[in-house]
Amino acid sequence: MLSEKVITVTRSPYTKRVTLITDTNVRPKAAVVYFHGGGLLYGSRADLPKLHKETLTRAGYAIWACDYPLAPACHLPEIMEAINESIAWYCEHGAEHLGHPLPYFLWGRSAGAYLALLAGAENDLPRFPAGIVSFYGYGFLCDNWFMMPSAHYKALPAVGEDCLENIPAEPHATGDLSTHYSVYVYARQQGLWKDLIYEGRDKFFYLNYTLRLKDTLMAPLFAVHSMGDPDVPYEEFTELCAKYNPTRFIVAGNEHDFDRNEGDPVTGTVLQKMTAFMDKCLA
Repeated sequence: MLSEKVITVTRSPYTKRVTLITDTNVRPKAAVVYFHGGGLLYGSRADLPKLHKETLTRAGYAIWACDYPLAPACHLPEIMEAINESIAWYCEHGAEHLGHPLPYFLWGRSAGAYLALLAGAENDLPRFPAGIVSFYGYGFLCDNWFMMPSAHYKALPAVGEDCLENIPAEPHATGDLSTHYSVYVYARQQGLWKDLIYEGRDKFFYLNYTLRLKDTLMAPLFAVHSMGDPDVPYEEFTELCAKYNPTRFIVAGNEHDFDRNEGDPVTGTVLQKMTAFMDKCLA
């Protein structure tokens, strides 16, 4: 049976929480520190479908779903600081909630995968992960797509700059679709995505917040992507593969977050491949 326990990690400058998801009938053998998607502009740690939670926890993996502050109220330096703090917090306090120390994996979907990959490319975590899992992630490895108007989003109804007035100016970690998704659409339609998530010189963006100069990861990688992904170019996946030679799963489709469809057999297959990868990392 699924169990979900909310843990408050910090209260300032915003309330940061973790949801610990386990199966009460299964003793965990490892944890999965999870970061949600949403282009860093929307989403929440509660976005995992039930199938994902059941598959992983039944296979012996406790899910540690983390908050992080959203842009544009916060930018990449603050977001990555929160990501690294969450990983460190698990390393220091996870055993208090899981009964004993467990190895951990980093997992993200879309923007969450980007954050997991950035964290996994550094060597300053208190304990290395056993592996990293990227569902349709990116490392800003391909030129310009993230700074150009997106044809996919340009085909949607136009969103104006006034969408920014509907979101909080203070740091916050949850962005509802009803208020925050339009900000992402606006950013992609106008080619302003990078401007909303990062302030500073391009030199330091490419140096510190892309994978372009990160030649190794601190753990093996499992990478998943759709060939016709309309949001994150497939070329991002091929560049990840060229740099890090991951275990890979390629979906012959044209959806970005294809796995939101729990009834599609491909979703179940990729989750089984993911658990098999993690099992192998632990062996």
